[in-house]
Amino acid sequence: MWHRIFGLIFKEFLALLKDKKSRMVVIVPPLVQLFVFSYAATFDLNEVGYAVLNEDPGQASRELLAGFEGAPSFRLVGFLDHEGQIAPLVDSRKVVMVIHIDPHFTRDLLLERPARVQVILDGRNSNTAMVASGYMRSIVTAFSRRWADTHGFTAMPAALEVRAWFNPTLQSRWFIVPGIVGLLTLVVTLLVTALSVAREREAGTFDQLLVTPLRPFEILIGKTVPGMIIGFFEASLIILLAVFAFEIPLRGSLGALYLGLFLFLLSGVGLGLMISSIAVTQQQGLLGAFLVLVPSVVLSGFATPIANMPEFMQDLTHLIPLRYFLIILRGVFLEGADASLLWPQYWPMAVIGLVSLAFATWLFRHRLY
Repeated sequence: MWHRIFGLIFKEFLALLKDKKSRMVVIVPPLVQLFVFSYAATFDLNEVGYAVLNEDPGQASRELLAGFEGAPSFRLVGFLDHEGQIAPLVDSRKVVMVIHIDPHFTRDLLLERPARVQVILDGRNSNTAMVASGYMRSIVTAFSRRWADTHGFTAMPAALEVRAWFNPTLQSRWFIVPGIVGLLTLVVTLLVTALSVAREREAGTFDQLLVTPLRPFEILIGKTVPGMIIGFFEASLIILLAVFAFEIPLRGSLGALYLGLFLFLLSGVGLGLMISSIAVTQQQGLLGAFLVLVPSVVLSGFATPIANMPEFMQDLTHLIPLRYFLIILRGVFLEGADASLLWPQYWPMAVIGLVSLAFATWLFRHRLY
């Protein structure tokens, strides 16, 4: 059985690589998109979830926090009791920032001493962090002016200290480039697999394939493996460029990253084979691929935060493999995450991959008989 499958895999690579246009589609567009997205993509801020650790019982801290509560761009998640609650809250992405007010904040203001407020930002989304930082500075500045006018001070007494976690320099490239690894890998893998069977039908060689000793399950394996190999190649190339060309830190485990990549490719190939099993022509396969790609990009959290979507749309995102892989990519690159922290992202992709491959097998058999 295996020598027949290896023969089919070899045939698939020959059919793909002997055509100059196919080679260009697999290699050139992903590289062009990598550089375009890395330098040109920007994101807007809709709302920012934040938590408060207020160790000052005085009036000044309450007035300052009232400015955040009244701002439409901020959403209060909760109040903290001690500093040990900050890291888990930011790590789990429940908040974008934490406001920490010193125990002597009001006393220092009344004594005309510099009063400091610490704000801890989640720097994984650098654009959100930078915009949120600007909003915070305006709120603190407005509070300082009001306090100075009320108490007759000549200088603004409150100063803001900002610390961004995971992305200290707040470079947007650190957030965008890891996401592009998942986006472009999905594009290439989905296109290659979605067009594979349709290309055979359109060229008239599919009927010849059916009269060979290959069984339908073996044909599907032969169609699956080339897409996964090309996906691994594309992802590895983009990861190398991200690390060495764009200088994105890779802080986590490569094993955790490639385990996620394998499961992501499994789900992507399954979706591509479902499309390919239905499509009769390559044009239909191409349209089917883009029908899956556009919702995947929009609902994955690549361009817009999932938390800003309506609740029913947030539920739909759980069906998108790219959603989970983006968390894995940014977790490994920026947070230094390992496999033990990423299991909640691994198993949904495995389920989606197995279900889509099983459904593709059923469709394939159904179209044969």
